[in-house]
Amino acid sequence: MGSFELGSNAARAILGRLDALRAADAPTHGGRVLSYVYDSGMPELDELAAEAMRLVQPVNGLDPTTFTSVAVMEREVVGFARELLHGGDDVVGSVTSGGTESCLLAVKTARDLWRSAGGAGTPRLLAPVTVHAAFQKAAALFDLDLDLVPVDPATGRMDASALIGRIGTDVALVVVSAPSYPYATLDPVEEVAAACDEVGVSCHVDACIGGWILPFWRAADGSALPAWDFRVAGVTSVSADLHKYGYAPKGASALMQRDRDRQRRQYFATTGWPGYPVVNSTLLGSKSAAALAASWAIVQALGARGFADLAESCRRATRGLQDIVGDIEGLRVVGEPTGPLLAVATDDAVPESHRVDPHHWADRVRRRGWVLQLQPGLEQADGTRLPHTTHLTITPVTEGRLDELEAALRGAADEARGVPPVDRGAVLAALPDLSSTDLDSATAAHILGSLGLTGGTTPGLPDDQAPLLALVEALPRPVAERLLVELLARAVEPPDA
Repeated sequence: MGSFELGSNAARAILGRLDALRAADAPTHGGRVLSYVYDSGMPELDELAAEAMRLVQPVNGLDPTTFTSVAVMEREVVGFARELLHGGDDVVGSVTSGGTESCLLAVKTARDLWRSAGGAGTPRLLAPVTVHAAFQKAAALFDLDLDLVPVDPATGRMDASALIGRIGTDVALVVVSAPSYPYATLDPVEEVAAACDEVGVSCHVDACIGGWILPFWRAADGSALPAWDFRVAGVTSVSADLHKYGYAPKGASALMQRDRDRQRRQYFATTGWPGYPVVNSTLLGSKSAAALAASWAIVQALGARGFADLAESCRRATRGLQDIVGDIEGLRVVGEPTGPLLAVATDDAVPESHRVDPHHWADRVRRRGWVLQLQPGLEQADGTRLPHTTHLTITPVTEGRLDELEAALRGAADEARGVPPVDRGAVLAALPDLSSTDLDSATAAHILGSLGLTGGTTPGLPDDQAPLLALVEALPRPVAERLLVELLARAVEPPDA
């Protein structure tokens, strides 16, 4: 044994500093942050998850033959997910580190199958423009051409025939969402999957946000939702995040695949080195079992009935929020949301003086202690423009705080009504020449500094984010993305000596 000892005073000091750091974070409980976090409103569930994580803290999820608890927990979580998603005995799966990893693995599997079937050159990944950005990452990492189909700017809905008409022999994977994150639109899964099935193209349903709650969801009129999971014959894989409406800590997701031979393509295995044989079902090798253990414990505790009860609370709160937003002059809910999330845009049907810009609205809601998520507008390939919106994710705790939230939403709208959106052209005109997209770190930092976004001990965002989102919309995508990379990279860099 070494001579080092961690005294109780030192431990208290360390944890005290962490507690102080956490105090500066957005609150993770209580429903004041309507994105990123999924609060069940059940403290006992959080305690159960924390204890489960502590029990497996030293476990390495790399090898379930050594740590057999990992195999048991994953088997039981996957089994529950299979029942939830109406899969038969041919549906198998894996627990991953989150939705992005599930999406990456779904794309990698489909690409490898396409190649094994004789596909040559660069395959296409075909999806609506509202598909999650994780699929853009997957296309970049696994060398696929991304083919994004425009959606209706007013509703966020995709025309199934527009996507189906672009299916060809070079398509390795079609992706549809249940629902889409930006607008909560349930894509036409049955139509698209049937077309994929007819020509033998893989079809993935990204249910990362909906997979653990849509099974218990009903449409606004009380009817059942259209089928979107493994009940649909052409669906070959589904991703569903446990750390969203499975209420598990980050990061845990389930990737479910139809057919064992298909799922085995997801794996990486090698015996071609002098160390131990490596077999990985996910992108990670050594990995924590903590999120898996927490997910398993929550599934054991809630079961289908518990998840259904929490879903019903979310459904009531979502309907209430839709009514509230619909009653605020100058705002509108985009489309017909499916699931516990909403996108809110300006209501262009009212006079300009009565309109509410959703980004100014979100900034003013934030001043009242509630955090909404700003989403930029986007020009589609067909020249139509998707409006900039504000996103709200609803959780079970929202229902009990609707009155407080309503007061904040209405008061903020009153303050923002008639205030014009940030002029993207004016924002762009105030910047130095950005004709070059190849910015080095120093130049990118200088530009960020001129915008007041760097220079502190901990670089951060301005209190009002509407101007920042206007900048994102105004700049060419490569420039905006490069500046955002620099902003986030510098936020975690150590200070200069």
